[in-house]
This record gives sequence, C-alpha cells and structure tokens, in this order.
Amino acid sequence: MDTLFLSRLNSAATDLERLLDELLKPSGGHGEGRLIEAMRYASLGGGKRLRPFLVIETAALFSVDRSRALMAGAALECVHCYSLVHDDLPAMDNDTLRRGRPTVHTAFDEATAILAGDGLLTFAFDILSRTGTHPDPAIRIELISGLARAAGVDGMAGGQMLDLAAEGRFIEGTPASTEAEIARLQSMKTGALLRYACLAGGMLGQAAPDQRKALGRYGSALGQAFQIADDLLDVEGSAALLGKSTDKDAAAGKATLVGLLGVSKARERLNALVRQAEAALEPFERGAPMLIAAAHFIAERRN
Repeated sequence: MDTLFLSRLNSAATDLERLLDELLKPSGGHGEGRLIEAMRYASLGGGKRLRPFLVIETAALFSVDRSRALMAGAALECVHCYSLVHDDLPAMDNDTLRRGRPTVHTAFDEATAILAGDGLLTFAFDILSRTGTHPDPAIRIELISGLARAAGVDGMAGGQMLDLAAEGRFIEGTPASTEAEIARLQSMKTGALLRYACLAGGMLGQAAPDQRKALGRYGSALGQAFQIADDLLDVEGSAALLGKSTDKDAAAGKATLVGLLGVSKARERLNALVRQAEAALEPFERGAPMLIAAAHFIAERRN
C-alpha cells in the first residue's frame, strides 16, 4: 500500500478526530450530558475517516482551505456515524460489535442510541450552516442540500429500506434480486454518501460543471467498489480484523452482488470499478494520485 497515501489518510483522521472532539464538547448537563457522551462514543476513537478524507482531497484539487474541508468532512462523518448507530439497533441489523467495541445501544441502552443517532444527524447540518465551513451562504446551502439528499429518501435512508425489503421484512413490494436492482440499492445505501464526499470538495472549490461531473463519476464508482469490497469482507474476513460481526449478510438474506455473482466475478467487478474511478479522474492531473490511491485502498482493504 502507498505509504504517502496512508500517511495522508492517517493525518486526515487525526485532524478530523481533533475537530469532532472540539465540536462535541461535553455539556455538563444531566440527561443531555448522557446524550453527548453517547454521541462522542459513537463518533470518536475509531474508523478510517475515509469520507472526510475524500472531502479533503477533492477540495485540495481546487486549493480549498483545509479547515473548511475538515468542517464539511466532520458534518459528513456525523451522518455516517449516525447511520452506524441506527444500523446496529436490534430492529435493524441487531449487532453488538462495532469498531472493535460494544455498539452504542449495547454500551448505553436502545433509547439513548436512537437519540444519539438523531443528535449526530441534526448536528451535521448545524456544522454545515456555520461560516467556518464557508463564508458564502450560497455554498453552505448547496452543501446542506446535497447532504440532505444523499442521506434521505433517495439516498442512504431509502437504500436502507430497500435493503430491509431484500431481507423479506415486508409483505408488500418485491425485494431486489436482479443485478440492476441490487446495484441501485447499494448506490443509495452506501454509494450516496461516498459520492457526496467527492462532490462536496467540488462545491467548496466552486468547481466547473464538467469537473463536478467527473467527481460524480469517480464517487459513484468508488461507492460501488466500497460496497462490493465490504460484502467480500463479510464473506472472507474475520471479526477480529474487521471489528464487527461477519457472515451476517447471507444469514439475513441480504441482497449483495457477491451473493448473486459469486466471489470470483464480484472481485472482477470490483477491479473494473477501480479502473472506472481512475478514468473519471483524467481531467485532474494535479492532486489526483491520492484519489486514485483511495480507490485501490478500498478494493484491497482487509478490515
């Protein structure tokens, strides 16, 4: 693995951790103090911070101040962490392990976990609304609108509902079963936030329309690659390395391309998506190597 890439990824994670720690200062209250504690537990001390890294690196293509990119990245990470808290709940995936430690509802309780997720989701938009994210209110509105859509009905939340339907949770509707249906589900559930991470850098940098399209293509390929890699890890990985439960997708009846195509063909698709991501970056010569390395990191990761 590229040592420069890993150094940049770790640096972004360190800076993001420091910023989130500052933004989520304990309030010292009673009930709200417990809520902040749970929000901090959910968002601090773990994770690769890949999504904020993508915001930082795409923003760097346009020489955006790093502090602004970090603010946008922190908002996005809050949404990501909220989604993990809610995904782990008994009514959803019913997991007890996340990032190598007890999930929030296990460490606290189910009601606190629900509110911690709610708190992180709404706090994300608080962060994006601040002048420290960008002095231009039009750009802040664009960032807010983009994240709301990526996280909402046509993005992550809608994709999660399709994922539950694919498990046969509901009587009405037809679960995703074809390759196209599974790809759509995954592009919403997982891909929407990753695509937004790439587009947010362009928003901060006021990128030209053709540059935004290129970032969108890169983000879409990256999102698809991430989900396939994640599904392969669920089949081939270990809980000790991943820090979460494995072998759950097939048992739950989840719709995945690995389950549909098999491991070998899914890995071929993964490699093709990495090539698509690389091709999408052709308009960007300066700064693109880190984004290309990110695509390979996603495809080759082992945890």
